[in-house]
Amino acid sequence: MVQANMTATTLRVALMLESDGPGGAEVMLLHLAEELRRRGHFVLPVGPDAGSGWLAERFRERGFEPATFTLRSPIDLRCWRGLVALLRDRRIDVVHSHEFTMGVYGGFAANSLSLPHVITMHGGRYYAERWRRRTALGWAAARSRALVGVSDATADDLRRTLPAAANRVCVVPNGIPLTTGNRARARVALGLSEADRLILAVGNLYPVKGHDVLIRAFAMIADEPATSTWSVAIAGRGEAEAPLRRLAAELGIADRVQLLGLRSDVPDLLAAADLFVLPSRSEGLPLALIEAMGASLPIVSTQVGGIAEVVARGAEALLVPPENAPQMASALTQLIRDPERRLALGRAARQRATSAYSVESMGDRYVALYNAAPEGVRGE
Repeated sequence: MVQANMTATTLRVALMLESDGPGGAEVMLLHLAEELRRRGHFVLPVGPDAGSGWLAERFRERGFEPATFTLRSPIDLRCWRGLVALLRDRRIDVVHSHEFTMGVYGGFAANSLSLPHVITMHGGRYYAERWRRRTALGWAAARSRALVGVSDATADDLRRTLPAAANRVCVVPNGIPLTTGNRARARVALGLSEADRLILAVGNLYPVKGHDVLIRAFAMIADEPATSTWSVAIAGRGEAEAPLRRLAAELGIADRVQLLGLRSDVPDLLAAADLFVLPSRSEGLPLALIEAMGASLPIVSTQVGGIAEVVARGAEALLVPPENAPQMASALTQLIRDPERRLALGRAARQRATSAYSVESMGDRYVALYNAAPEGVRGE
């Protein structure tokens, strides 16, 4: 058996994810990998060999050498054996798996080599839909160093759904590097004048992200004089692009709604914006929200998942129920009419992001889990 060299100054960490993005979990993995490397640890990203390749390419751009796994069926012993061989050959000390599939396969592989294992769940509930999935993840979690939820809400759901592993559950909020984008450059690229004002949303174009609700809400207020210089931009790609374009056209605001597609310049887009909206129907702890906070943007968000843990209602963001275009329209109107409140909310959000959601804080917590005694995380 391979034993983890947990007394070493540096660790060899495998970061494993079943998808290759782009999305919040994938971006979080990039941030964590860079933070671990900055601290002197070796990081091996491990992702699927089938997919878009977005995440692997981002890792290579940053100087990492990602490895892949092949999953041929839901139960694939060859995949497990391949992961065991990979972890052994790369002399990995700690396995950090993200989401259901790698939580299970990473757990089996790490257990086979007596390696410490940490699982992070980002808020999706795919694992909870069937008894077999819950049983598999519960088995892996019970034999892991920790089962991490990215928010209190996610952690509470894990405890309810996987009671046998409840004493392994803890919370590590996602963190971001606080960067400043180029407002002028992005606004020129978006065709905005100095007088124009921009509402920005960032997220994959899937129904769960609720961008249709944002478009409906904006249509409700688009004819008001105070809103005449405002428009909406949504950065992301996905299956809902065509329906969203049709909806904007049907509501008569197609000329004031830009669907920007997948972007690599999100910090610039955040700098270009005057107001950020997160209209999701479901979330864990969305990185896009934290990035908007770090950019000092006033925020209107639905109150789902762990969002109410991240921003204080009324002080750091305006929170509205999901699926409620009229209430979202009302919140947007409040901030559009009140630039001083926009400024105050943005400042408060930036302060919260800096103090609670830095990538350094996230790195501290994960390294502590990697180095914890096998029984040291129970019940935290």
